[in-house]
Amino acid sequence: MAIIKRQHIPSRFLRTKDDGTSTLRMMRAPDPKRPFDLEQIAQYALIYGRPGLENTWQGIAVDFAYRMHWRTLFGFALCRALCANSAGKTTLVQRFALVMAHPGLYWEAVAAYAAANPTQPFVAQFGANLEIRQVHIPDDQVRNFSDNDAICVLIHNRIPPDWVDHAYTYGVVYLEQQFHQPTMSLDVF
Repeated sequence: MAIIKRQHIPSRFLRTKDDGTSTLRMMRAPDPKRPFDLEQIAQYALIYGRPGLENTWQGIAVDFAYRMHWRTLFGFALCRALCANSAGKTTLVQRFALVMAHPGLYWEAVAAYAAANPTQPFVAQFGANLEIRQVHIPDDQVRNFSDNDAICVLIHNRIPPDWVDHAYTYGVVYLEQQFHQPTMSLDVF
């Protein structure tokens, strides 16, 4: 006689029909108009990202209790907000991760920008409503995108240097996952 174990599914993920049966409620993908809704991104990543398996979302640190490191999640959301969906998105994200993983690089670039442009100083944007322009590069030009281009995009979008510092852990985890995967992407070099 076989013992069948039922997996416990929390009731918030179930939808009960009129006839008494339950179906699994599907969660919507995170809203692109709210790129920094970290709670929704975390729930979606835990349900559909399959942490611990090969198909993971690169750069997000998840422990064995399925808890997410919020700074890595913030860095993921920042890259998601800056990079448009295209064939070269992986290369763009790698460049932003390299900038995030290099301590002080963005601060130095902002200081150099302020020195070069005294009439138009860098003013970071803050508040509830942010205006972020995504990077759109033709697929044949993606390989020419450099770390300096990533820094220029961050400065052009007036991303606060504190945000890039806050996303340092994301850059380190992303690069660590890229370098220690058997199918490492050679776009990093």
